[in-house]
Amino acid sequence: MIEVRSTPVRRDTAWTSLLAAVLLCVALPSWATDATPLPDSRPDAQGVSSARLQRLHDYMRRATGDDGYLGGVTLVARNGHIVDWQAYGHADLARRAPMRKDAIFRIYSMTKTVTSVAVMMLVEEGKLTLDDPLSRYLPGFQAPQVMIGGTADAPKLRAADKPITLHALLTHTAGYPAGRKGDEQAVKLMERIDPHGATDLRGFAERMSHVPLAADPGTRFGYDGASLELLARVVEVVSGQSFDSFLQQRIFDPLAMHDTGFSVPPAQRTRVVDITTTGSDGRLRIADGPSARHPGVPLNDYTSGAGGLYSTAGDYARFAQMLLDGGTLDGHELLGRKTVELMLRNHLTMLDPPVTQFSDAEGFGIGGYVVIDAAKRGQLGSPGQFGWTGAASTYYSIDPHEHLLAILMLQHLPREDGGKDLPRISRNFYDLVYQALQ
Repeated sequence: MIEVRSTPVRRDTAWTSLLAAVLLCVALPSWATDATPLPDSRPDAQGVSSARLQRLHDYMRRATGDDGYLGGVTLVARNGHIVDWQAYGHADLARRAPMRKDAIFRIYSMTKTVTSVAVMMLVEEGKLTLDDPLSRYLPGFQAPQVMIGGTADAPKLRAADKPITLHALLTHTAGYPAGRKGDEQAVKLMERIDPHGATDLRGFAERMSHVPLAADPGTRFGYDGASLELLARVVEVVSGQSFDSFLQQRIFDPLAMHDTGFSVPPAQRTRVVDITTTGSDGRLRIADGPSARHPGVPLNDYTSGAGGLYSTAGDYARFAQMLLDGGTLDGHELLGRKTVELMLRNHLTMLDPPVTQFSDAEGFGIGGYVVIDAAKRGQLGSPGQFGWTGAASTYYSIDPHEHLLAILMLQHLPREDGGKDLPRISRNFYDLVYQALQ
């Protein structure tokens, strides 16, 4: 407690104190002056066993030990109350800086759910519909072509049998190259066109207009980032705002997501966690890329709707709780209840089976997976559970049946060549969260 004295102070001392207070407010993280990003509660008061949560804590301490991940943050909320929020290990490769609960992570593809919400806000305003063709908003997409053979040097193309719709983009069924078997030459051709080399979303879309599809729209699920980049450009065209301005004004500000954005202010960059990968020697090292060398700088030259955001566990918990609460948080209504219900349903019903390329127990909604067979999935959870991940080991899930949200934030890029790497721990994490429910 600060003791208040009646002794007169010199004017220069008063100004110094005021300046120090102002600087302190600027330097403090957003949650330093707030108790928690959501109301907190004793776990047992929300039907979560405090004793069983200790299993999660013990596991995470082992997973972030000397031979594991540098560190991580976990957050569990039930019935709109945080029942567990922990930081483990360290935030730096030297393992000297303890991980903080307000640490900032590159959330990569968890950005996609945010972009999907932005699109659905415009649907609610009557400015677009899910069945609208992409060509209604962006030039160059009037006659999509499908690559049916040949090579990147001499592709064999034919007209697609239907237009690319906004719904197809949202659900990854537009047919773009997605690393699936048979996509190799289409991927190579797309890499030559290099849409990711654009400096803004307009340029990205212009380059993508020359990229042929690998399959007809609506015939397969193929997870790709280009679809969400195109949707981000649609948001710009329809709203008349830059994509980052739209997200800031319509989502981040209303939800008080003060630490979420496409870059991190210089004063807060010490909170950005080191991003690691595993070298050929099996040891952790700093990953490649500008953001790894200079934490907090933009992840892309353009404001990527597919994977460009930084955020914290606390900020993303507010976003996830908004979805779990049917589109509203703290009196701010971003989406209507029926819109969120639609987002959380499986939209792959045109496919047989109606599942993603990653799991035969998961469909896909608007912005994330949807569990359609909890038993086949082989981990604790519920039908209708919804969520997504980020490339650098960040995860979130919401469960309307259990009124539960769970977030795991790590910062590690797994090896793609099958070499020695850290074990994936998200399945363990979710099992340990669900086993604590009473």
